[in-house]
Amino acid sequence: MGTPLSELMSSLRSGNSTAPRLTWYGPDDERVELSGRVLDNWVAKTSNLLQDELDAIPGMRLRMDLPAHWKSVVWALAAWQVGLQTVLDGGTADYLATADPEAVEGKYDAVIAVALPALAMRWPGALAAGCLDFAAEVRSQGDVFMPHAEPDPAGCALVAGDGRTHSHQDLLSSFAARHDEGVRLHVPAGNGLEGALSNALGAWQHGGSVVMTHPEVELTDKLLTAERIHGS
Repeated sequence: MGTPLSELMSSLRSGNSTAPRLTWYGPDDERVELSGRVLDNWVAKTSNLLQDELDAIPGMRLRMDLPAHWKSVVWALAAWQVGLQTVLDGGTADYLATADPEAVEGKYDAVIAVALPALAMRWPGALAAGCLDFAAEVRSQGDVFMPHAEPDPAGCALVAGDGRTHSHQDLLSSFAARHDEGVRLHVPAGNGLEGALSNALGAWQHGGSVVMTHPEVELTDKLLTAERIHGS
């Protein structure tokens, strides 16, 4: 049995798959635009990394120590596609995805260092033994994800920052924010990862798209016009 998330990913890679679905504005004039097809490709590669390289199986837990960012969205979608619990409350987990591997505390089956700059081909510096470099590893993964085991729809998909849980079958109904059909939604990264994920899911399930901006990026009239941000 599929999950609402798997159906959402299918819709993103089919139909109008070349339309932008996630646009990121970062520091130093960084702009990244992912169509539905490209977003699905990143998610598939990350899912394969989790499943084939890290032996992740449905029900295991991934703690995300990441800011709101397009790569963080990819990680969350990949975790849900594999059937993992995405942990946002700082609780214990099997895996940790982090943008600050030097500050890791606790024990994990694997720690994955996520370099945030779009053009980063590897982590900029030395990593501790056993720490996986996401940028260096992800590109060699397969472009299509074939699950070894299907997620349990009733299983936990998300542990929110306040400890509340959301199942895979209810992720798009209980966690995703409500938005207009076809919305082109601005999501300020400064509001946090949980809000960014909720808003992105809510926009995509109604055929919309997301423009996410780093806190250092000024939301000018020119940017709003260029990105055709509309709806709510």
